[in-house]
Amino acid sequence: MKINEVAKKLNISARAIRFYEEKGLISPEKQKENAYRIFNEKDILRLQTIIALREIGIPIQEIKKVLSNMEQKDQREVKHYLDLQRATMYTQWIELKQQLDTIDEMMDRLNDNSSLELEEIFELAEGSKRLSTIRKQWSDQWGFDQLAPSFDQRILDVFPEIKQTEHYEQSLNTAVEWISPNKGEVGLDIGVGTGNFAGKFVSKSIKIKGIDQSKEMLKQCHIKYPQLETKLGNFLAVPFSNNEFDFVISSFTYHHLKDEQKMLALEEVHRILKPHGRVCIVDFMLKDGGTSLSNEKNKQYTNRSVLLKQLHNKDYITIHQQINEFIHIVYGVRR
Repeated sequence: MKINEVAKKLNISARAIRFYEEKGLISPEKQKENAYRIFNEKDILRLQTIIALREIGIPIQEIKKVLSNMEQKDQREVKHYLDLQRATMYTQWIELKQQLDTIDEMMDRLNDNSSLELEEIFELAEGSKRLSTIRKQWSDQWGFDQLAPSFDQRILDVFPEIKQTEHYEQSLNTAVEWISPNKGEVGLDIGVGTGNFAGKFVSKSIKIKGIDQSKEMLKQCHIKYPQLETKLGNFLAVPFSNNEFDFVISSFTYHHLKDEQKMLALEEVHRILKPHGRVCIVDFMLKDGGTSLSNEKNKQYTNRSVLLKQLHNKDYITIHQQINEFIHIVYGVRR
C-alpha cells in the first residue's frame, strides 16, 4: 500500500506517517524508480502499535524502545513502559483532582459569602501549588534499584534499626494478625519491595496487590510471588481508583517521606480505602516528639503520636504497638 492509502486506512495524516519515519520508528521500502513508499502488513501493524502508544501518551523516544522490546519478545520490559505511563497518568489525574477540589472550595466560599476576595483566591491557589510541589519532590534517593537483587540478604544492613531478624518477622506477623483478612477481600501493599509483607497474605490465599517506585524491586517480587499483581507507584500517587481496597499495608517505607509528604500519603490511603477499610503501617517511629532517629539525610522518622492524631482527625479508630526501640505498628480502621 502507498502512504495515502495507509493514512486513509489508519485515519491519520500522511504527514504523521512521515514524521514517524523521520524519527526512525518505521522504515517502509521505497520503489527504486520513483522512491514511493510501499507499506506491507508488518509496517501497517507497526504503525497501528505506534498510534496506540501515542494515544496513551508515551513519548516518541520511549516508543522506539517499546517497539524494540516487542520485537525481541521482551514482554517484561514492554509491561514496564506501559506501567510507567500508567503511573504518570495517575499522577496527572491526582493533580487534576487537586485543582478541581480547589475550584470547588472557591465555589463553596462564594456560596457561603456571596463574594470571594482576591486574597482568598491567591491563598487557595498557592495551597494547591504547594501540594503539587510537594508531590513532585518524590524521587528514589535511596538506590533501591541497585539494592534489589541482594535486598533480602541485606535487610539488617539496609535497616540497622530493625536490630534482629526476629523483630522484623514479629512486626510483620503482628500486622497480619491485626488486619485479619477475610476471604474475598483485596489489599494493597504500598512499597511492596521484594514482597516480604505481601507474601504473608499470599500464603493465606488473600488477594493483595503491590506498588513500588523501584522497577528492580518489582522484578524481585515477581520472581518470588508471580501471582502477585504489582505496579509502579508510590505513597503520593497510588495508581488505583477510589475506594478500591479493603485494607492497605506498608512496612519500612513511610519514613522515607518528608513530614509534609506524609499528609498527602494519608490522603491517598484514605482515597483508595473502602468505608470501614483498615490501614496498617509498620515503620521506625518515635513515641513522642522529634522528627528523626538518625543523621541520615533521607530518613525522617514518624512521630507516632502525630500519626495517630492525623488518623483520628480522619475518623479512624486506632491501636498501636512497639516491637523494639525503633519499630512501631500503627493500625487504623476507617469509620
